[in-house]
Amino acid sequence: MTLPVALSGSDVIGQAKTGTGKTLGFGLPLLERVTVPADVEAGRAKPEKLTDAPQALVVVPTRELCQQVTNDLLTAGKVRNVRVLAIYGGRAYEPQVEALKKGVDIIVGTPGRLLDLAGQKKLDLSHIRALVLDEADEMLDLGFLPDVERIMNMLPAKRQTMLFSATMPGAVIGLARRYMSQPTHISATSPDDEGATVKNIAQHVFRAHNMDKPELVSRILQAEGRGLAMIFCRTKRTAADIAEQLEKRGFASGAVHGDLGQGAREQALRAFRNGKVDVLVCTDVAARGIDVEGVTHVINYQTPEDEKTYLHRVGRTGRAGNKGIAVTLVDWDDIPRWKLINKALDLPFDEPEETYSTSPHLYEILSIPAGTKGILPRAERTRAGLRAEEVEDLGETGGRGRKSAPAAAAAAVVEDRPARTRTPRQRRRTRGGSELGPETTPETTAAPVTPAAEATEAAEAPEASEPRTPRRRRRTRAAVPAAAEAPVAEAAEPVAVAQTPVAQTPVAEAPVEEAPAKKTVRKRTVKVTAPAPEADEVPVKRAPRARAPRAKATPAVEAAQAVEAPVRPRLKRPVRARVSAEPEVDFQMAPMPEPEPTQPRRRTSTRASSAASTSKPRSEKPKSVESAAEGEAKPRRRRTTRKPAQQES
Repeated sequence: MTLPVALSGSDVIGQAKTGTGKTLGFGLPLLERVTVPADVEAGRAKPEKLTDAPQALVVVPTRELCQQVTNDLLTAGKVRNVRVLAIYGGRAYEPQVEALKKGVDIIVGTPGRLLDLAGQKKLDLSHIRALVLDEADEMLDLGFLPDVERIMNMLPAKRQTMLFSATMPGAVIGLARRYMSQPTHISATSPDDEGATVKNIAQHVFRAHNMDKPELVSRILQAEGRGLAMIFCRTKRTAADIAEQLEKRGFASGAVHGDLGQGAREQALRAFRNGKVDVLVCTDVAARGIDVEGVTHVINYQTPEDEKTYLHRVGRTGRAGNKGIAVTLVDWDDIPRWKLINKALDLPFDEPEETYSTSPHLYEILSIPAGTKGILPRAERTRAGLRAEEVEDLGETGGRGRKSAPAAAAAAVVEDRPARTRTPRQRRRTRGGSELGPETTPETTAAPVTPAAEATEAAEAPEASEPRTPRRRRRTRAAVPAAAEAPVAEAAEPVAVAQTPVAQTPVAEAPVEEAPAKKTVRKRTVKVTAPAPEADEVPVKRAPRARAPRAKATPAVEAAQAVEAPVRPRLKRPVRARVSAEPEVDFQMAPMPEPEPTQPRRRTSTRASSAASTSKPRSEKPKSVESAAEGEAKPRRRRTTRKPAQQES
C-alpha cells in the first residue's frame, strides 16, 4: 500500500504489524530514487545527478537491525549495483571512512556514529534526497530523539521523509508534524487478525516460579516440531546466565546483549541464522526488526516492560505467513504488570494458570513428549554450537572484553615470539658483600694464620667433608662448683660490692644428691638497711642476683663453718627522718602544751549567780615561759565558745 505513495515522492507514515514486510515498503522507493552509474550509462539519468555523496539515509535504533536492513537493500539492489554502507558503533572508524571516500549511494546507520562522522566532516549529508526513520518508537524509548533532530537539521529542507513502525505513540506523531510536509498515514491491517498481534502466532501465558523457570524452559525446548527458538530477558545478566545454563544442559545456545562486543554479537547472530545454534538468548536489542527464517518458538523468560515490547518480541515468529508459538512466563511479582499489558492488547489471559515443569497441562498444550527431563539427550545434540562460528575481527573500539586493532596486532606479535625458557638459578659466593671470583676463592685468599687457628683447622679437618648440621640450643641446668657456693660476708653497704678473683684450684667436690625435677627452691632474701639518700641522689634499684641451689654439705663441713663464721648481731632498722627540700622553712609543728588541771565548777542554782559569773571576767592564769615563746612564734588561733545555757526557771 505504501509503494505508490512513496514512489510519487510524498511523505509517508507507515504503520503495520511485525513481520508484514515494512523493510521493502521503504527500501524499494529508496532504490528507485538514487542515481547510479548504471542509470547514466543506460540513459535513464543525467550525468550531473551522479555523485559519490550519499543520496538516501536510513536511521535505525540498533546495530543488529542496521546490519539486517543493509543486507536486504544490497540483495534488492544487486542488479543495479547500488552501493549501500552500514555505519554503526562497535567497529573501527577507518574502514567506514575509506568506504565513504570511494563513494556511497545509501547509508544505513545508528544515530551516534552518524553524528560522529558528520561532526568530523567525514560524512556529507548535503545531497540527501530521502530520509527513512525505521522503528521510530524504539528510538524515542532509547532516548535518541535529540540525536535524530540534530541529524534532520543537517539535511536539505527539500527531501522526502518516511516513518515506519509497528506502533505510533504521540511523540512520533509530534515529530512527524514538525519535520514532515503533509504526510500520508497508512495503517496496514488484515481482517482475519484479532487484536494487535498476528493470527498465525499461538500465544500461551503461564504463571511460573523464578527458581523453576530454567527447568521449565528446558522442557519447552524439547517440544515436538520445535525449530529455532528465541528467549527474551529483561536484563543482560539474566540473559548471560540463562545461556550458560542451557549450554550445560546440552543445548546449542548463544547470547546477544549489550555487555558483549560487537564481534561476539554478530558471531551469535550468524551462527543462529546458519543453524549452528538453535537457541538464542537475548535482550530487547534483538527484539526489533530481526528477521530469521525458521523461528518457531519465542519464550518471554521475564515479563516485558509494556505492550509495545511484547508485540515486538512476539513478532519474531510467525513471519511471512508462517506459524509460531509464543510462551510468556509470568512470575508472582510481575502479575500487576502483566495485567496492564493484557488489558492494553485485549488478550484473554488476565489470570495466568499456575504452571510448573511437572504440570500435565504443560505437556499437553505444547506437545512435549511424556517423560521429558530438563537435560537434552546426547543423541539429539547434533548442532555444531557457537564455537564452530569464527569471531570476525572488527577492530572494535573500547568496551568490556573487546580488543582494538592495535591491541589485536600487539597480541599477534606476542604470539609469534619464541617460547621463553627458564634457566636454573645459580648461587654466587660472596664475602662481605663482594663477589668471590676464581682468583679470590677461600683456598687462594692469603690471610694471617695464628697458631690457635691452625690448631682449630687441624681439629676440624676430618669433619670438613661431612655436611654441616644446624646447631641446636638446649636448655640445661648447669651445676655450680662447691667453691663458688661458699658463704660471702655481706657488707653494710650493698652499693659498693668488692669482687675478688677466685683462683682456679682443684676442689674436692662433695657428693651431691639430685633434687626432684619439680621441686621449687626458695630464694633467701636479706634485708639490708641503707642510709637515707640525699636530695640530689636518685635511689637505684638493683635486680636480685640469681642463686643456684646449694649442694648439701657433710656434718663435718657444717661444724667447721659454724666455728669460723662469727655470729653477727641483728641490726635494727633505724627510723628515717623526713627531710625537707627547703631547710629554711620548718613544717614541723610544735608539741601542744599539756593543759593544767582545773577545779570543777560548782553548779549554782540561782539565776543571779549565773548572771554574775557570766558578767565577771575570769582571772587570767600566768603562762609559763615556754608557752609565751610558742605564742610569739605562732599566731593565736581564734576559739569559739559556747554561751552557757540558761537554766530553766
